[in-house]
Order: sequence, then C-alpha cells, then structure tokens
Amino acid sequence: MPTPRERLFAALAGETGGPPPAWLLFPYHATGYYVDVRRHPAYRRVHEAALGRAITLDRRHFRVPLHTPEVVSQVQRSGTGPSATETLTVSWRGVRLVQVAGPRGVKRLLDSDEALEAWCALPLELDERRLTEELDAQLPAYLREKAEFPASCGAMMLDLGEPIGPLYGASRLEDYAVWSLTHDATVVSFLDRLMAQKRMVYKWCLEHGLADVYFLVGSEMASPPLVSRATFRRWIVPYARELTALIHQYGAKVIQHYHGQIREILPDFLDMAPDGLHTIEAPPVGNCTLDEAFTLTQNRITLIGNIQYDEFRRLTPPQMRAAVHDVIREAAGRRLILSPTAGPFDPAPPGSLIANYLAFLDASCG
Repeated sequence: MPTPRERLFAALAGETGGPPPAWLLFPYHATGYYVDVRRHPAYRRVHEAALGRAITLDRRHFRVPLHTPEVVSQVQRSGTGPSATETLTVSWRGVRLVQVAGPRGVKRLLDSDEALEAWCALPLELDERRLTEELDAQLPAYLREKAEFPASCGAMMLDLGEPIGPLYGASRLEDYAVWSLTHDATVVSFLDRLMAQKRMVYKWCLEHGLADVYFLVGSEMASPPLVSRATFRRWIVPYARELTALIHQYGAKVIQHYHGQIREILPDFLDMAPDGLHTIEAPPVGNCTLDEAFTLTQNRITLIGNIQYDEFRRLTPPQMRAAVHDVIREAAGRRLILSPTAGPFDPAPPGSLIANYLAFLDASCG
C-alpha cells in the first residue's frame, strides 16, 4: 500500500491510476492562522484518524525584514477588549506612514496616492549577508520541526510569499484597485525590486534542501474582479512563473493557492506551470466547475479540491460521503487531490464539522 507521501508525489507528477489522495489542509505543527489540530481535543480526533491515510503538508515560514534597518517600524498597543487599538508607524527620513486597527476598523498604511508612492520608494532589505543571518537564526527551530514530522505522511511545505504580498496587506483595497490603473509603473517597479529579495530567500531554502513542496499564495491578491486580467499578468504571472521555475530546478514541487473567480485566469496558471492548484470553487462561491477547470488546464496541473468548506458545516455525514464520491467520479482518469477549500480555522468547531471531516476521510481514504 503506497504511503501518503508516495501518493502525494505521484499525484503531483500527474499519475492518475487509482483513487485520488486526500489532503485535509491540516499542518502538523501549529500556525498562526489555523487551530493547533494536534492539541485541540475535537480536531485531534481527525488529525489522528488522518495520519497514515490522508496527506499531511506541514506548512511553515521563514521571515525576513522587508526594509533596511534605516526604516523604523514601531507598534504601539493601547486599551483592552473591545477598545483595544494597535498603531503601526513606519518612518524613514521625511516619510511617516501610520496604520491604526481599533474599534472603528482599520485605517490602512497605504490609503492615498502619496502614501503608496512613499512606501514603494522605501529602501528594501536586499543585503544578502543580512538576509542570510536572519534565515540562519531561524534554521535550528525549523530543522527540529522537520525532524519531528513523520515523513511518510506527506512533506514539509514552505510558504515564503510572493512580491505582491506586502503591498496587498498594506493597502486599502478601494485604492489598490484604482492604483492598478493609475500607478501600475510604480507598483511594478516595487515588485521588481522585492523580487530580488525573494530570489535570495527561495534560493537559500532550496540550497539547504529544506522542503519538497513550496506553497505560493500570491495569485489571489491581484486578480479579477478586483483588478483586470491584464494586471494579473503584470503583478502576478511573471514572478510566480520565475519562482516556480527556480523551485523546479532544485527538484521540488509547487502548489499555487487561489480562492475566488478563477475561470478567466485559469489559462495563465498554465503559463506559471505549478504542479498543483488549490482550489477550484464552483458557483455560487466561485465561478468555475471542476469539469471546466480540467478542460481549461488540459490535465497539465493537478487540481486540488473540491469540497466547499461550508459543506463541512452544512451536510450530514452521509451527504458528505456522497459529495466525495461525486467528485471522485467527476475526476476519474484526471489529475486530482481531494481536499476542502479551506483549512481548520474555527477554534470552536460544531460537532457537524468534525463528523464531516471523519466522513470525508472514510469516503476518500477508506
């Protein structure tokens, strides 16, 4: 019987014999965006049931500074509970940018043309020696986690970011969409500069042989309907294509992640050439059925999905098993890894969610 690791890499290589493997999106070690599934009493049942049956990808990160030391970032916190406020101030020479998150919402760092232009001109950390020192300092902790991970269950998976990430996270989205029309050259210049840092970070990880799978999550940050397909092709495609090619040079695999209206841009993923694409969302959440996605990708990418996360909360276990069997039939003979469309982010999961995770496992893994 093949191990989950063997089934993972067979699926990413395009092998289609037998039923598709399943991935719950449960990391092995704790993250900031998902529940710690090994310690949470409800999720632990699912985690233990999945080990050795479903794929586990242990999604981890290496952090490096965005800017040089001359750029000062300060965080101040005040108040507690509903009145808690966090203020981020970024300063450099005559530039002072402020973000405030509090009871009235979030005032983004970049909320004007002038703020965008000033931020994009800040000096980025491109000193390879300083970047290497930052990465070296994080390496022992990562290697401990890698040693703890049961390799036969799947693979370590690194999420190192793409150039678009910091800009998207700092921007007010109403302005961000307008900037795709008015400040495209400013943004592309920033992305080009930051890509130099990404090359160094990815290459360091690849040369150290730290992971067999890399997870690229930037594509959903600059895509229709927020911005045009032409902007997607300028702000996303060239950078993801280059990073994917670099990863492939070292024999590792790439999974791209995308939530949303994907049908219009699916052909562009063929240009970026990942091994896997998570996730395809059918209406009403998305705009592309699994069958349409198989047609558009020409069976050149392993699709990952396709059970909506909301279905895990809504369906009965028999309905969940039927939904899994429907996807398996629809994908017969084509490249697929079964998965939910989102990971375990609910810290107080209803019993129906846990029951449906277990039903998903039974239907997909036997």
